[in-house]
This record gives sequence, structure tokens and C-alpha cells, in this order.
Amino acid sequence: MPPLIPLSKQRGKRPAGSSRPPVPVPIERSTDFCRVFVDGKRLPGEARISHALELARERDNAFVWLSLREPPRAQMDRLADVFGLHDLIVDDVVTAHQRPKFERYDDQLFLVIRTVQYRDDEEVEDLREIISTGEVQVVTGPHFAITIRHGVSIPDLTSDLEEEEELAILGPPAVAWKMADYVVDNYLRVTQELNRDVDELENEVFTPRKSINIDKIYMYKREILEMRHAIDPLGPALRGGVTNNKDLLRKALRSYFRDVQGNAMIVSDHVSGFDERLSSLLDASVAKVSMQQNRDMRTISAVVGMAAAPTMIAGIYGMNFTNMPELEWRWGYPVVLLTMATVMLLMYWWFRRNDWL
Repeated sequence: MPPLIPLSKQRGKRPAGSSRPPVPVPIERSTDFCRVFVDGKRLPGEARISHALELARERDNAFVWLSLREPPRAQMDRLADVFGLHDLIVDDVVTAHQRPKFERYDDQLFLVIRTVQYRDDEEVEDLREIISTGEVQVVTGPHFAITIRHGVSIPDLTSDLEEEEELAILGPPAVAWKMADYVVDNYLRVTQELNRDVDELENEVFTPRKSINIDKIYMYKREILEMRHAIDPLGPALRGGVTNNKDLLRKALRSYFRDVQGNAMIVSDHVSGFDERLSSLLDASVAKVSMQQNRDMRTISAVVGMAAAPTMIAGIYGMNFTNMPELEWRWGYPVVLLTMATVMLLMYWWFRRNDWL
């Protein structure tokens, strides 16, 4: 097992009556990988964290790519001692749930990106789980790039970066670009799937005589609102980060960051359009339900009206007055029944003509 990175400062007090200091949790437990790039090429095998940093400092155009998953505070404190991370970066990494941003701390860049995972509504029991978000943070310095993921799985992108040697040779900020490019590309895939599902919802709403699930439309709108909160700030953050840090980002890399920023803005426009379409679908659904209720009430009123005529006639001849000539008439009963049927047929014809039935 790789040696532990020493903790320069022991935080907290030792429990009363205890003679042994608490055993620190190895950083390797939160490590996905630790690899060294030299001149845009990845050195074979995994490297120890402290040894990898020394190796990168000894060589020209070399850097360490360290990938972590939800490191606790104690581990981040030890990493801060090894890599010289800014205290505010450590706080943001441990806290997580940050707004997308691209900030600078001395010679270090800190990029926060929110990830989006989409699942079809048929694959989840709760519609509130259609869209879930995570977080990826990237810290870059002169000889290192540290990626930290929270609540999301990210594939190993080191091989992809190595294939783009002209970018990998530009140093640690190339890792930040690679992560941003991967996340934004995933945004584009999610928008394609959302576009398909929103189209299906539109077909359901505007298909005649098809039931409408307003709750489903509302849940999609709520999930898309959460997605907007995750991706809308990314475009402005990338634009500001590229503009304000030209001394740390080479010209070629700034162009690639601007391309990612453009894609992020495109996704933001698409998602904003989905939100507007769903708002229109909600209004259309409510209007359609109201119209259906009005049609139902007209149909019920027509049926009641048709039944009221024979009921009235039957009520008249059920009053049992002495002087009712029709009671003694031989053809009275069939004539009354015929009259009832004729009135009902005339009312039915009139209601059908006025589209009440």
C-alpha cells in the first residue's frame, strides 16, 4: 500500500484518557487514479501522490493528474499541505454543492461544473428522479490537476486526453478543459433525450380524446428547472474565467474553452425552450381539461333535458284529477308514449345539431 501523506497539523483534541492519536484515513481510499503526464504523454502505471508530484517538478512540461471521489476534510487538509492548495479551495471542495464557477487563487485555477444525469420516466418510480445532478471540481496548479467528483461517476479520461497530444502538452489547464468538454457534451445528449420526451408530451396533449397527465407535465417542468439551475451559470463562468486568466491559459487552450462555452450556451437556450414549451403545455392542458368538462356538462344537461320532457308528461297524467278526458280515451296511452318519444327525438336532433351530444 502506498505510504500515507503526512498531516502537518493535527486538528481537534485528543479524547480524554486516550494515549493514541486517531489513525488518519489514507488518501488512497478516495483516489480514483494518480497519473503523470510528460510532454503530453502519460507515463505507464499508477504513481504515489507525493512521488508523482516530485517527478512532475523535476521534469519540464510535466504534471500530475489526481482524481478523487468525495474526499473528507482530513484528506483535503493533507492534500493542501502537499500541493499547496488555497484554503478557500479546500473549503469549497469539502462543502460541495457549489454554483458553477471558474475562479483564480494566486497561480491556481478552480473550476466547478454541475453534472446532469437523465433517466427515462419509465425507468424511475418517482418522477422527481428523472433528472439528477452531481458536481465535478477541477483544481489546477503549475504542476498538477486535481479532479474531484461528488455524486456522479466519471469515466477515466486520461486516455482521451493523451490522444489529443496538442492539448495535453499545454499543461494542467488542459485537464480542466477535458472535464468541461465531457460534461457539456453530456448536456447535449440529455437535451436530445429531453426534446424527444417533450415532443411525446405535446402529442399526448394535442391528440383528441386522449387523457392528459398534468402531474407528469408539471414534474418534467420541475426537473428541467433544476437542470437550468445546474447549467445556466456555466457559460458566463467559462467566459469570465477565460477572459480574466489569459496569463495561465495559453491561446490555443482559450479557443477550446470558448468552444465549450458556446456549447454550454446552446444547451442553456435549448433547456430554456423546453421550459417555455412545458409552460405552454400546462396552459393548454388546463384549457383542454376545462373544455372537456364543459362538453361533459353540456352532454349531461342534454340528457337531463331529454328525460325532463317525458317526466313532465308523466307527471301531468299522474295527478289523478277527476276530469281528465284523456284517461277515458282508448288510444290515450299509446298516444302519450308516442308523444314522449317524438319530443325526445326532436330534442336529440336539436342537441346533435348544436353539438351538445
